[in-house]
Amino acid sequence: MGQFLAVTFDGADDAEAALRAIRSVEHAGKIGLEDSAVVRKDADGKVTFHNEMSSGTETGAAIGAALGGLLFVVFPVGAIVGGAIAGGLVGRAAAPGIDGGFVKEVGQDLPPGGSALFLQVKDGDPGPIVGVLGEYKGRVRQTSYDDEIEQSIDASMG
Repeated sequence: MGQFLAVTFDGADDAEAALRAIRSVEHAGKIGLEDSAVVRKDADGKVTFHNEMSSGTETGAAIGAALGGLLFVVFPVGAIVGGAIAGGLVGRAAAPGIDGGFVKEVGQDLPPGGSALFLQVKDGDPGPIVGVLGEYKGRVRQTSYDDEIEQSIDASMG
């Protein structure tokens, strides 16, 4: 499992903007993300969640489709159900993704008009993430990075 990072922002669009910037770093091949999620809390206190598909889910779907195709020849109806079940189990085992309960908890704790970004980073140097997040005013809520990297992220956003 990779590194985890949760960052909160005062602005409703800041987390989404930071994710777009981090996705551009990912597309440049500097980091790899397993999963990401963005949470917003509007001025009325309504919380919305946008959880992107994790690579575990993608892997599970691909394997489920392949297993379903193979099983379809022998057991036509059971293949669809069996492929879906097998894919879900493989996906869960491959990469469990970001804990939905924690995402909801952080969302409830956000101030009205705030947002949060959750990242599960599978590989790469954290330097580009520190650089990207430095463009936004946020606070590290929780991370599995070591203290030195956490302090760098906090300092870059301060």
